[in-house]
Amino acid sequence: MKNAVNDGVWSGTWVARRLGVELEGDEHLTDLLGMALRRNPKRAHLLVSHVLGKHVPQSPAVVHGHGVRLGHRVRALLGDAEAARAVVLGYAETATGLGHSVADGLALAPYLHSTRRPVAGVTPAGGFEESHSHATSHLLLPEDPALLAGDGPLVLVDDEFSTGNTVLNTIRELHARHPRHRYVVVALVDMRSAEDAARLDRFAAEIGARVDLVAAASGTVRLPEGVLEKGQALVAEHERADAAPGAVPGGEVSRVELGWPAGLPDGGRHGFTPAHRARLEAALPGMAARIADALPDGSRRVLVLGFEELMYAPLRLAAELERTVPAEVRYSTTTRSPVLAVDDPGYAIRTRLAFPAHDDPADGPGERYAYNVAGAGFDTVVAVVDSVADTPALHAPDGLLARLAAHAPHVLLAVVPAHEPHLPERPAMLPEPLRGPAFSSYAPDEVGWLLQDLSSVSLEAPTEEREEAVQNGGAHYAESLPVEYQPSERYQALFHAALETSADRIARAVGVVTETVLTERGGTPVLVSLARAGTPVGVLMRRWAEQRYGTELPHYAVSIVRGRGIDANALRWLAAHHDPRDVVFVDGWTGKGAITRELAAAIEEFERVEGVTGFDPEIAVLADPGSCVRTYGTRDDFLIPSACLNSTVSGLISRTVLRADLVGPDDFHGAKFYRELADADVSVAFLDAVSARFPEVRDEVDAAVKELPAEDRTPTWEGWRAVERISEEYGIHDVNLVKPGVGETTRVLLRRVPWKILAKAGAGADLDHVRLLAEQRGVPVEEVDDLPYTCVGLIHPKYTRGATGADGRTVNV
Repeated sequence: MKNAVNDGVWSGTWVARRLGVELEGDEHLTDLLGMALRRNPKRAHLLVSHVLGKHVPQSPAVVHGHGVRLGHRVRALLGDAEAARAVVLGYAETATGLGHSVADGLALAPYLHSTRRPVAGVTPAGGFEESHSHATSHLLLPEDPALLAGDGPLVLVDDEFSTGNTVLNTIRELHARHPRHRYVVVALVDMRSAEDAARLDRFAAEIGARVDLVAAASGTVRLPEGVLEKGQALVAEHERADAAPGAVPGGEVSRVELGWPAGLPDGGRHGFTPAHRARLEAALPGMAARIADALPDGSRRVLVLGFEELMYAPLRLAAELERTVPAEVRYSTTTRSPVLAVDDPGYAIRTRLAFPAHDDPADGPGERYAYNVAGAGFDTVVAVVDSVADTPALHAPDGLLARLAAHAPHVLLAVVPAHEPHLPERPAMLPEPLRGPAFSSYAPDEVGWLLQDLSSVSLEAPTEEREEAVQNGGAHYAESLPVEYQPSERYQALFHAALETSADRIARAVGVVTETVLTERGGTPVLVSLARAGTPVGVLMRRWAEQRYGTELPHYAVSIVRGRGIDANALRWLAAHHDPRDVVFVDGWTGKGAITRELAAAIEEFERVEGVTGFDPEIAVLADPGSCVRTYGTRDDFLIPSACLNSTVSGLISRTVLRADLVGPDDFHGAKFYRELADADVSVAFLDAVSARFPEVRDEVDAAVKELPAEDRTPTWEGWRAVERISEEYGIHDVNLVKPGVGETTRVLLRRVPWKILAKAGAGADLDHVRLLAEQRGVPVEEVDDLPYTCVGLIHPKYTRGATGADGRTVNV
């Protein structure tokens, strides 16, 4: 195949000679590719496809045919049964039409392409980065969240497989959410090095999946040393001459109505199914006939020009037009990609038309381009855009239509209605977070509570009454609140003494967990505390980042309820206001890991139901004595003073409430603000005492963080196994009644009906407050030698009021 634009001379000659770039590979490789220079600081050269229909006008039958043949090969590779379970994914913007064409050849599978155009109300089902591109961020916005949730083969289509980084990023992102056994990578050309190919093989082995590659041709680009700098110098030298050739002023612009079928998607931005394909096939002859009727008499050379990601609809219209009119029909599209134009037969981009963006893009205004259109002898250009892009900027004196009319005597505008995804009905906008002093004693910037205020509702019940109802199955623990424990003077003195002696230790743990999050999560994390034990920790982490780096991290508190999951409305609010990938869940400590498991299951269910991905269920905690998480400040089980009290150390907020008559399906979970306990409140005093120690522990934190990469932080779930053993040894037979660790034991004594306390022999001052509470409630403390925790609290099994025996009925006097 000859490159018609460049008069039979290979269109990579100019770049090859000046930069010393060599293209090696299959004998037909130069039929498929030319070369140009990017106006991009990340990469010097651009491989320009002759058959993609992006930069080089080409016969639409040739463009579509290449993709269809690749699709046939994929179907043969997979077999019909697996092909019917597959999903085809194309890359924006260059390969959206190619991916569609591959899906046409595969025939049995739906198609989706990534996009750089966010759509209001549509939550991304994923996203990834294309590091070498001028516009790197890709979004996946399927209308049907289940489209990417299956486990059938995923077919990834790009025009050029160069390093494989984009494909690796995509598979890594999607495999973490919906693992598959098989991936197929499809490209017009495979230009990877042997090292890049080996990297993909290693990656496939790591994830335990098969990754196949289907390409029309393969080869390698040999780049000499310093090619980027040489390329930039060449661009600077030739940019002044980079302009379109002489224009024909005053070309005529008119509109042609396509009669696009109502409800038919304009492409694969939100998904395109085999049923959609059948509707399009049936409608194409009529739409092409309308374009043919609008062509001026005597049209000899016609260009159908698509628009950025809108490649497939113009391609199919062009192919149908090519079959029905005597004129020579060519197809290409506009692009965001900035490329140098050089009017030389040995260069792939001969001319460049520049014009302002006309679709109100999310990344702001900027130049867009149409290459090899000016000077190519087209007497009619049919510009096909979607309705979102049919804006005043398109029709402006410096807009695309005017630029085309300066180089072609006739310009026809055809507008395809942009598909509006059907969105599930949602209630009115969720309220903004509650903040102090109206709700909680924390400063308003320290935390926003994604809760509803139930302060006016009577929710408290005697502890014994609640315990009996919970254990008899008559109520869930989150449907009521315990009566707030009012500490004695002796107990308050213990709290303040514990705070004085442990503030340094807590400050170190705060520093370590915060530095770990900042290092491993990157960017600006959004701290989301699990109310309420996680809230003081989240505030302290926020203070560490602000004091040390001047970074103000967003911080919210949300409800999670064992057996009921996390507040889905709170997650919806977070997804609407932040990138879910930035969210870091925070808790105070781990016991046996029940909440860790609860969160992971809840996030998985939320993704399945809502189609919203990106939330990482990993929890960052101050202390991980149960070895349940990877991100922690310490794995020691020690006294955290914020565990010693209830609301009076947590901003005067109750534990969270989830009861059907108070919390509807579209409401946040609830909680109470105990304003009346203000005189006993030590919430801010606790925070100030710990954050005052931050400067003193900074060096220790840095040393500890430096050692973390060498440590094996893989959770061992040692605590869970210990809880199962204790449950059996003490005849409880219910792990939910075994509460390991100092924090959980304290909760048992404050809020539940304790049966006995197991204390590690020699635990010392860390258990002073536990021993005092146990004494006040008449609970025995039993010392144990081989306990993996400092202490374990046992809730009374099979509780009935008045019972103290293990059977739940006998009264021991």
